[in-house]
Amino acid sequence: MKRMVRAAAARAVLAMALLAMAGVPLPASAQQESPTPAAPKPAATVAAAQTFRIGLVRQMPELPPWIAPLTAPPENLGVAGAELGIRDALASGRFLKLDYTLATEIVPTDGDPLPVAQKLVEAGNNYILLDVPAAQLIRIADALKDKDVLLVNVGAPDDSLRQQDCRANVLHVAPNRAMLTDALAQFLMTKRWRNWFLFTGRTDGDKLYAEAVRNSARKFGAKIVAEKVWDYGPDARATAQSEVPRATQVAEYDILIIADEQGEFGDILPYNTWLARPTAGTQGLMPLAWHPTMENWGAAQLQSRFFKQHQRMMQPLDFQMWEGVFAIASAGMKTRSSEVGKIRAQILAPDYDLPVFKGVAASFRPWDHQLRQPILLTHATNTVTLSPQQAYLHQRTPLDTLGFDQPETRCKFN
Repeated sequence: MKRMVRAAAARAVLAMALLAMAGVPLPASAQQESPTPAAPKPAATVAAAQTFRIGLVRQMPELPPWIAPLTAPPENLGVAGAELGIRDALASGRFLKLDYTLATEIVPTDGDPLPVAQKLVEAGNNYILLDVPAAQLIRIADALKDKDVLLVNVGAPDDSLRQQDCRANVLHVAPNRAMLTDALAQFLMTKRWRNWFLFTGRTDGDKLYAEAVRNSARKFGAKIVAEKVWDYGPDARATAQSEVPRATQVAEYDILIIADEQGEFGDILPYNTWLARPTAGTQGLMPLAWHPTMENWGAAQLQSRFFKQHQRMMQPLDFQMWEGVFAIASAGMKTRSSEVGKIRAQILAPDYDLPVFKGVAASFRPWDHQLRQPILLTHATNTVTLSPQQAYLHQRTPLDTLGFDQPETRCKFN
């Protein structure tokens, strides 16, 4: 009994000591037993909330001469992904006293996004997501290079932005064309479909995509046995059954590669070609950052959250916008700071990783600021596979087999 009393007394003393250390006032009887009253302790300071002010500039792209209702882009394309990114960031960040805001600006096709981006920066947004053409992105990056601002390219796939036109204040979340065509080339080579017929559209983007296809063919050992340019008018749907067979009478090939980024003609080629061959590229089997059919590795949960918030399926641009927001948010959760310098350093750190629901974590290449990530190969109703393919290894990470590896880079940050 005495032993129990002594133990209880010891526990009481320990409890009062812990309360005193925490700055909690002790009971009056305990205070009277102290020979000298303890000096009052200042109230514990509450850490101030860190606010990440994120701006978004989207310039509306030029639509093709005709567009089917099934392929018409939703009005909130891309922006919806950024809004989900903010919601996901708040769900995790509120426990760390991190706050996130989003200011969105939509620029018409013939508008100028530079003053819009400058207005967002002047309003205190020091993280800017950009879905603008490559030339406009360069203008914005150069105009803001002396500002405490981090730019995130979520839309432009141009290889030049990761090569000779790279900018130190820009991160690239959108995969570039070289990553997309390398992902497709790896899969085609594993299938032993080595002979390609390349059909290119008339726009500048189509020509750049075709050039990336040629580079991927050289890189992985494929052969382009024939090339043609689409010049059958803006709407050949009515004559597809007569025009396409004639246009595709070329030498023997394994697969038809389409370079039609606007969607002007690519969808009418399947099943109308002279030879019974599969199609791939911008239509057919498509290399993409994301697709509504992606479900593995937690992707179904992301798709579900997006659908509940926006009542539609998540498109590639939505996912890239989500990645852009969450890349900033995840770095903030690690640094507990909204300072641009600390976030930039964390994002480019060797141990930084970004969950992208594709089986492996993504990270940024320090030599060109491109996000290395798996690429989906998908058609309208199914994701077939993800690249890099297992046969393609790398001394650092297989993800660096897609796009420009460090020995191939021509990027020199100013």
